[in-house]
Amino acid sequence: MSDSIQSTPLCEKHVELGGKMVPFAGWNMPVQYSGIMDEHKAVREACGVFDISHMGQFIVSGQGATAWLNYMLTNNVEKLSLNQGQYSLMLNYDGGVIDDLILYRDGEERFFVVVNASMIEEDYAWLESKKPEGILLENHSSDYVGLAVQGPACQEVFAKVLPGAELPPRNGISHVTVDGENCIVCRTGYTGEDGYEFFCPAASGVAWFEEFLAAGSKPCGLGARDSLRLEMCYPLNGSDLAPDRTPIEAGLGFFCDLSKDFIGADVLRKQKEEGPAVRLAAIEYTAKGAPPRHGYAVQLPDGTTIGELCSGVLSPSLGKGVGMAYLPAEYAKVGTELQIEVRGKKTPAVVVKKPFYKKEK
Repeated sequence: MSDSIQSTPLCEKHVELGGKMVPFAGWNMPVQYSGIMDEHKAVREACGVFDISHMGQFIVSGQGATAWLNYMLTNNVEKLSLNQGQYSLMLNYDGGVIDDLILYRDGEERFFVVVNASMIEEDYAWLESKKPEGILLENHSSDYVGLAVQGPACQEVFAKVLPGAELPPRNGISHVTVDGENCIVCRTGYTGEDGYEFFCPAASGVAWFEEFLAAGSKPCGLGARDSLRLEMCYPLNGSDLAPDRTPIEAGLGFFCDLSKDFIGADVLRKQKEEGPAVRLAAIEYTAKGAPPRHGYAVQLPDGTTIGELCSGVLSPSLGKGVGMAYLPAEYAKVGTELQIEVRGKKTPAVVVKKPFYKKEK
């Protein structure tokens, strides 16, 4: 990755709206506008819109694209129907996570792939180095502005912005042509709420962003995005996922089809059979304390350190500290009592079942 900080096409608009800008994954991004708690609540109760233009978009096409991606990724690409998407992981030969991504099949042998912002160059280089002849791998990351529209009112917002257009079903992808421009709608999200990602030509990004705001979406920053995803125990690559951690250890075995061959599969099969030595556990405060953060020590009640938090936040929905950490398997069981050390102070905590936040039905 380059050392220079990049800005999305919406940067000036974020500043105009009062967004507090911070560096993230090599990008200048808004961490909040009206406040993390307010933006978090908007997504849980109404509708919020996030700038995700920093994320990468690849297009993979050509005869044999399905079979090749099936070898490169953990989930079973061959099970994808046309206009359907799936969450998947790309591993190294040791079974460690290079990146987690979402793959959409929008043609018989054509795929739209959304990857993490900090991994665009590395992902592209890895895929390019493994690509057989006849497969076309294109990096379109700079072509799009991406907006994540999330929350229970997202469908009403969509109807106002694109009257007459239909949202694809959950995990689906569709193309919408507006004034000659091809826009892509992906019915997925990173918040636990109903929502979709809207990808439009970069030059039109500000205009579309303003449309979604005018239709009732609240602008939201990285802070709320992090608290929303962590309440759902959705992992963040680079924090909860890493090249020295496998999907089995991370609790993502559901997204790994071990009946097929893919890079790292043998490591995962062995780990599943023997049981992983460590597991990514969900940890919740049982008393008030300073907000948990990445890197804080996770200890047994006697003060023995057994790990450190990969992610941590004061949950706006629950009003308590929550976090995730890789712990020795025997201590990653639900009900295990722990404590989190924050600048010398110790806050009692417990391992709980994922996710932290369960939406009322």
